Amino acid sequence: MGQLILVRHGQASFGAADYDVLSETGWEQGRALGRRLVEAGITPTAVIHGSMRRHRETAEAMLETAGWTDFITAADPGWDEFDHVGLVSGHPDLAEGADHAAVDRRRFQEIFEEVTARWTTGEQAGALESYADFLLRVRTSLERAMKVCGTGETVLVVTSGGPIAVVAASLVDPTCVDDQEATARLWARFNTVAVNAAYTRVLVGSTGARLLTFNEHPHLGEDLLTYR
Repeated sequence: MGQLILVRHGQASFGAADYDVLSETGWEQGRALGRRLVEAGITPTAVIHGSMRRHRETAEAMLETAGWTDFITAADPGWDEFDHVGLVSGHPDLAEGADHAAVDRRRFQEIFEEVTARWTTGEQAGALESYADFLLRVRTSLERAMKVCGTGETVLVVTSGGPIAVVAASLVDPTCVDDQEATARLWARFNTVAVNAAYTRVLVGSTGARLLTFNEHPHLGEDLLTYR
């Protein structure tokens, strides 16, 4: 069997002018992950990342400390996160003119869960992409990654919590693939607990893909453990 390792990006710059940049903690998380993979004896045969800056920078930090400096990475925008910025900006607490500095991480998480719940049912305005389209593009990218993951090979995919939650939900209960409402319930449960720079392992064989682990993060410790 082959193995896909889905990596959630390191911590981005919450509250900064450009969210899509790793924080210093995010860089350290990526480096810690690189060390962890080497210690586990994992050497990838391919590295794929989404097209977002935080994906690329996480891959760079990971590859640097792992010593895979000659590795060529490939970008696949199908692994990009959904437009959560557009979604939350439609909330009164985060709309234009609101005092964003007054919104702490806990309140932001509450807002995030509220607007994404409405988005999965098609009720949330402001999204550039529907939830159904998001599911389709992530599953399409998963199929592409599986095709380059042959027997005994390991493919690393650096992405975001949303796409990883799509994969996990689809593999835990394959019967929900054709049921968007059921998928959304499982997706929300996985998405809200995704840890920055954690990794999820998927086995790929002749009969398809199977979820082996979800959200592994022993390499982070308390000092580097973040969710947003």
